[in-house]
Parts: sequence; structure tokens; C-alpha cells
Amino acid sequence: MLDKIYLNKMAFYGYHGVFGEENKLGQRFFVDIALEIDLKPAGLSDNIEKTINYADVYNLTKEIVEGPAKQLVEAVAEAIADNLLKTFPNVLQCQVKVIKPDPPIPGHYDFVAIEISRGRE
Repeated sequence: MLDKIYLNKMAFYGYHGVFGEENKLGQRFFVDIALEIDLKPAGLSDNIEKTINYADVYNLTKEIVEGPAKQLVEAVAEAIADNLLKTFPNVLQCQVKVIKPDPPIPGHYDFVAIEISRGRE
């Protein structure tokens, strides 16, 4: 079992969606990320170079969620996962959950979300 780093409930404002009002008005998005990585070298050395800087993960995620609009949250999640794996070579696998709390869907619910898991091939 691998060690994990979690960043949960990161909040952003983006313009992703299929409907025109989503692209024009925007809405809130929350993102949860789990990074699978061997943390033993960092724990033994107390050296940030042996782990992942959480601020870098947050900023990468923010650039994507607050960046150019995509139609699907699936595409947002895929872009986040792809960039995490490209940017951080010591991440072996990542899980990305994109939460859309206020989609334009009539009814009563807390949120809609998708979650993907991607790893090195």
C-alpha cells in the first residue's frame, strides 16, 4: 500500500459546463486530490525535496479550474490528473474528484461530482 497526500475541498470559481449560462456566469467548483507517493524518504530526511509541495498542487489545480472553460467536468478532472503526473515525477497515481455543487439541474441534492484515478503507464 502506498502513502498518500490529500488536498480536499479546494474551492475555485470556473466557467465549465454544457449550458451557455454556465460559461457566462460561472459557478463554484470543489476539488479533492489524493496523490500516491512513497513518503518514507521525506519522513526520514525531513526534506521537502523528497515530497510534494502542497502549494504547487493547489496552484496547478487552480490554473486548470479557473482557466479556459471546458464543457465537461470529466475534461477538467482529466486535465488536472494529466498535469499532476507530468509535473510531479514521484507521484505514482492520483485520484481527482471534481465537485459541482450548483449545476443547473432542477431538484434537491448536495452536489454532483466525478472522480477519476490515473497512474503511470
